[in-house]
Amino acid sequence: MYRKLKERVYEANMELFHRKLIVYTWGNVSEVDREKGVMAIKPSGVPYEDLKPEMMVIQSLETGEVLSEGYRPSTDAPTHLAIYRAFEEVGGMVHTHSTYATAWAATGQNIPCGLTMMGDEFGGPVPVGPFRLIGSEAIGKGVVETLKKYPKSPAVLMQNHGPFTIGKDAEGAVKAAAMTEEVAHTMWAARQLGDIIEIDQADIDKLNDRYQNVYGQH
Repeated sequence: MYRKLKERVYEANMELFHRKLIVYTWGNVSEVDREKGVMAIKPSGVPYEDLKPEMMVIQSLETGEVLSEGYRPSTDAPTHLAIYRAFEEVGGMVHTHSTYATAWAATGQNIPCGLTMMGDEFGGPVPVGPFRLIGSEAIGKGVVETLKKYPKSPAVLMQNHGPFTIGKDAEGAVKAAAMTEEVAHTMWAARQLGDIIEIDQADIDKLNDRYQNVYGQH
């Protein structure tokens, strides 16, 4: 019943692995099927090298009940569920501990918008959210609060933890995770050279509008 959903989520998880955005078991991808009212997510504590599509865990979007057999969901599942419940337009979500994005999270700093590509993708800085303990909906609530303050950003850096990204599906959320790590690395390098020249918000808005509505094959 959920074979295609599990396959998409498996492939998205393996994309994190191939792009070296995760190490060992530290990271997860989910995707939601709103028609069926379910979420598929990576199982807890299983190394990426051992993953198979059938291992993806199915949970009820409404209650969080595990509907599949054999594996427990990621410990970040409550966060994923909280975000899907808060934002109807979100279809996929990613959490990683990618090196440079997590370094910014460890310092509690936004990644400043010093590149036009950041204006395109994030509509401003990549925001940092509050510190929250793992294993409950507390992190999810912190991500939701931060995304509401920065509605154009597909990424949040939770303080002392790491990045969470969203997209219209799992693939889109993985792209946002890769872009977050890319700009985190570049802005870190820029800071070694001197002060980052941040782009004015009015210009960021123009960049974001062009990218979202004109760029590409619409």
